[in-house]
Amino acid sequence: MKAITIPEYGDENVLTLADVPAPEPGADEVLVEVTAAGVNRADLMQRQGMYNPPPGESELPGLEVSGTIAQLGDGVTGWSVGEQVCALLAGGGYAEKVVVPTGQLLPVPQGMDLVDAAALPEVTCTVWSNVFQVAALQPGETLLVHGGSSGIGTMAIQLAKAKGARVAVTAGSSAKLDACRDLGADILINYREQNFVDEIKNATDGRGADVILDVVGAKYLASNVDALATGGRLVVIGLQGGVQGEVNLATLLAKRASVTATSLRARPRDNKAEIVRAVRENVWPLIESGQVRPIIQDRLPLADAADAHRALQASQHIGKVLLTT
Repeated sequence: MKAITIPEYGDENVLTLADVPAPEPGADEVLVEVTAAGVNRADLMQRQGMYNPPPGESELPGLEVSGTIAQLGDGVTGWSVGEQVCALLAGGGYAEKVVVPTGQLLPVPQGMDLVDAAALPEVTCTVWSNVFQVAALQPGETLLVHGGSSGIGTMAIQLAKAKGARVAVTAGSSAKLDACRDLGADILINYREQNFVDEIKNATDGRGADVILDVVGAKYLASNVDALATGGRLVVIGLQGGVQGEVNLATLLAKRASVTATSLRARPRDNKAEIVRAVRENVWPLIESGQVRPIIQDRLPLADAADAHRALQASQHIGKVLLTT
């Protein structure tokens, strides 16, 4: 099969379309013929040698796909050859075929285009597990999303609004903030021109954000704690702004607040399966009703994976970038 490989670490130009052996499904796995794959910042980090796949998983990049089940492994029930699915992966998505544990499969939502379904698994699982399972966002609370126009950000806005929360976002341009507003964001903060701590406090009568979803990391750590409300929950899911930061523990104690850092890729399969089940139960109905949708910037051929990485690196996109086979 054709797949995008990483013969050596480096810039986008190291991504190479090559012929590689097709994988075979094991017990409780299926082989999916890939229609499209989502592109994520984790893929950029893997290409640079900073985010290797967990032991035993595919060395190929790609953490989510959509496609058609081509083969069932031993013991698989509840799924059939020819069924259209999308899937959360630990790797291997930038390829014509990929093996998926059955616990990480999702049916394509009714009414959803098969290509576009590739934009769903990573963002829905990330947002649901962090904002609603870890941080337990409640109706009426305020969620602050850093990078509101990203794939994760655009999904977080929609899900939080669907669940009755108030949403604040940071983004770096008027166009990105306009896109966030169109999705329902209530508080729009241009981080290049405004101090997000001051803005979130001004918008909440000094209270702050109940939940913060952060992709920046160290650079924002102290400010995020300052921006939290009493009883607030900060969830760090990215390290774009560095890995080492300082936090004022007295502030954290006084606010009775918490800081949690999580990742999705390396979680055990049974843990991922629990998240996928929760997403199917809680998010899929919102997608099928039209209340929530993936925001897609571009769809590029698999051979143009380097261009897709350049698009993410430039940070001019709004929503997701997909690769099609």
